Amino acid sequence: MQLTQSHIEELYKFTRKHYVYHYDVQTELVDHLANDIESIWVAQPQLSFDDARDASFKKFGIFGFMDVVESRQKAMNKRYWKIILRFAKEWFTVPKIVVTSAIFLTFYLALSLPFSIYVLMAAILGLAIHEMIKTAITRRKHKIKVKKKENIFLLEAMIGETRSTFTLITFVNLFNIINLTQIDFNTLNNYWLLFIAALATFFAITSYITSIIIPQKAEELLRETYPEYKIS
Repeated sequence: MQLTQSHIEELYKFTRKHYVYHYDVQTELVDHLANDIESIWVAQPQLSFDDARDASFKKFGIFGFMDVVESRQKAMNKRYWKIILRFAKEWFTVPKIVVTSAIFLTFYLALSLPFSIYVLMAAILGLAIHEMIKTAITRRKHKIKVKKKENIFLLEAMIGETRSTFTLITFVNLFNIINLTQIDFNTLNNYWLLFIAALATFFAITSYITSIIIPQKAEELLRETYPEYKIS
């Protein structure tokens, strides 16, 4: 016996019922289940589709699909950081190296000013509010897509989640650290100012990549990662 299109659709619903939310991971599991069900039918042709499906699902163990989901998330996380690194390398090429130097110099000079702590706190607070607004918009779009039952890919979700976590959490934590410690930056030694300026430049560029560049390149990255994305 061979699976019909109706069976395949049922398998997609089955994976979703068992907390597999991303289309690419669902597809991988559906393909595995379909092949295994047909193998089971060769040995036990009397089994119904539901019984053969359940027999195949039991082979995943007590945690079901969770081990597969976790494995794919780890693999995609590595791929995502490679994407970040790819865009980060561009900041060390002409003319962006000039922009990077300007960002570093701006931070260094700002830290050297009297009352620099208040300038930095105001800037970070403003950026955090901006990211909160962007995050709310992104989550609303995601909910609309889920409501319409559109396919959501793992990388697609990761791009949105990273924007709403890494950048926002970074800004909030920096604001809290500065506010609690009340560091008077302009009294610090020069090498400390250079170090803090370099660290701030790193976070600024990384935040810009994760919150602006990668979301803008999302369609291109998804087509590059998933051949089936355009079709879906």
